[in-house]
Amino acid sequence: MNAAYPYTVDSQEGDGYLVQFLDFAEAFTEGATLEEAAFNAVEVLSLVIEQRLADGRAIPPPSADEGHPLAYPQASAQAALLMRQAREAQGKTLADMARALQTSWPSAQRLEHAGSNPTLKQLERAAAALGKRLTIGLA
Repeated sequence: MNAAYPYTVDSQEGDGYLVQFLDFAEAFTEGATLEEAAFNAVEVLSLVIEQRLADGRAIPPPSADEGHPLAYPQASAQAALLMRQAREAQGKTLADMARALQTSWPSAQRLEHAGSNPTLKQLERAAAALGKRLTIGLA
């Protein structure tokens, strides 16, 4: 599963750069430099994904990048997003996950909440319950 979201960067009149995500109308930011704009892109992407997860709203898969720059959400948002996507792809509910992990529904729900900071061991168990394997990479 992929969590790299493409965005556009446009020079603003006067100074700085405007960032807008292709997949989230509410995700936009700016920066004085391209580096600052890219940093802020990660921040706003993470916040939008965290809020959508908290609200139970849909999160679209990333569009094809077609040469656009990419932003990955922060690790906590990315882990929660990937857990939700994997669970939903298998048609499982949070109750199904709780049963598979032999835990409570709130504990299973925390795996899909970016602020809960599950341990690697918890993520590995959840991935295994979904027939997956946890992998870690640097981008």
